Amino acid sequence: MRYKDRGLPVEEIHLASQEPVERNDLAFARAVFGFRQWWRESVIGSVDQQAVIDKRRVEGEMSARYLFMTAMSGGIAILGLLLSSPAVVIGAMLLSPLMDPIMGLGFALAIGDYQWLRKSARSLAWGTLMAVGLCATVVFLSPLQELTSEIASRTRPNLFDLLVALFSALAGAYAMIRGREGTIVGVAIATALMPPLAVVGYGLATWNWTVFSGALLLYITNLMTIALTAALMARLYGFRTALSDRQTQLQNIVIVVVFVALAVPLAYSLRQIAWEANAARQVRGELLDQFGDRSRLSDVQINWDADPITIDATVMTPALQPDAEADGARALARQLRRPVNLVITQYQVGTSSSAAEQAQLSAARVQAEAAAAERADDLAKRLALVAGVSMEDVIVDRQRRRALVKSTELEGATLSAYAELERRISATEPEWKVELVPPTRALPSVSFEEGEPTEAGLAALELIAWASQRVGAPINLSGSPENAERARQLLVELGAKNIEVDSSDSANGGVTARWGRIG
Repeated sequence: MRYKDRGLPVEEIHLASQEPVERNDLAFARAVFGFRQWWRESVIGSVDQQAVIDKRRVEGEMSARYLFMTAMSGGIAILGLLLSSPAVVIGAMLLSPLMDPIMGLGFALAIGDYQWLRKSARSLAWGTLMAVGLCATVVFLSPLQELTSEIASRTRPNLFDLLVALFSALAGAYAMIRGREGTIVGVAIATALMPPLAVVGYGLATWNWTVFSGALLLYITNLMTIALTAALMARLYGFRTALSDRQTQLQNIVIVVVFVALAVPLAYSLRQIAWEANAARQVRGELLDQFGDRSRLSDVQINWDADPITIDATVMTPALQPDAEADGARALARQLRRPVNLVITQYQVGTSSSAAEQAQLSAARVQAEAAAAERADDLAKRLALVAGVSMEDVIVDRQRRRALVKSTELEGATLSAYAELERRISATEPEWKVELVPPTRALPSVSFEEGEPTEAGLAALELIAWASQRVGAPINLSGSPENAERARQLLVELGAKNIEVDSSDSANGGVTARWGRIG
């Protein structure tokens, strides 16, 4: 009626009601078009796709070095798993070259090059067989064949394992496309693959089908996740598919079927894990209801694979209850809908809840101190491993949470490699100050452009400042007066000390850094 009073025709009324929607749609379409244009020109246009593909082809080829390093990495990994030593497992990841053929699979899928895909799959298959065979041999000949917690944790794929593979693949593919791959990227990929592969060898040597099948499923799932994520990242960065005459729809269907076949058991495993997590909460809730608010649960161990389900619990309570096991078992059997064997160890700690709390806090403090000591020892082992020294050469200050080690000269390691090793270990211990003192290797040159360091020059300055802080020796800078002085200012801002400038004319405008004399 309002539009009738204004004398507007029916057609104009309809158009007036549609104009805001059309304007919003047009603005959204323009925003999407602008983003796509920016992505094509500023992101995809900055990637040398042919150089990336050529490098992936060369580094993904099967060679004697690749097979040997994969086998040695698997051997070190299985020893670390048998000893339940994370430090040794990390050492295996530093050696593993599995990243190259797996990334080759992803990039080959992205561009539709199935000949390259077959070569990468062949390299990966032979490397896998070499690692599994050596791991199985080591376990078969070893007097230690106990199923450690490190091994058991890699026999059931779950959501977190899948996320590790996904994030590792995203980081690895991005680094390779942008030309920034390095040791850390390889370690990230090996984290998701080498330990499960070693556990496959353990399961084969001990004829443990549960361990073998679980670890193999985890390995294949992570492998496919990394390869397909790499393919997705490559497509996102404009790597185009070039269909050949040999490519058929059957090949595409096989890829989809394999991925679905892997997803089905993984989904079932995740469903089972979710059920167990919910059931564990029910168990703790029922036990607390049995003893009341004045009691405390100290420890609950549940064996879901047993039939009936076995539950071992420790309870600190002011009043002992002789019928708690029978009553609790019946109640939990009704809730879980499975037979339950419940064993409860009861400790009478006092007549008030505060006594139970004090007993629990004391036990927790003892456990925390033991865990802190074990963590410090583990950190010392890892530092000794990467530095090539014995544990006695690692200085660990638990009170100040500081660890220091002077590295030996590692063959082929650059100054940047030592810095990456320190950052890698520091990331695992954020509460500690970790310092890895490198040998006095050659310092990088600092490139300049129009009076300011380039991106590569800034990275070189950060590395020089880090080395200066660790080694403590003076740094001599030589180059044009303006650039050398600018480099000195930036190094001081980055925390470097004892910077000396030797101004001279420089043909390329760069700045050369050298170690000075101590004293």
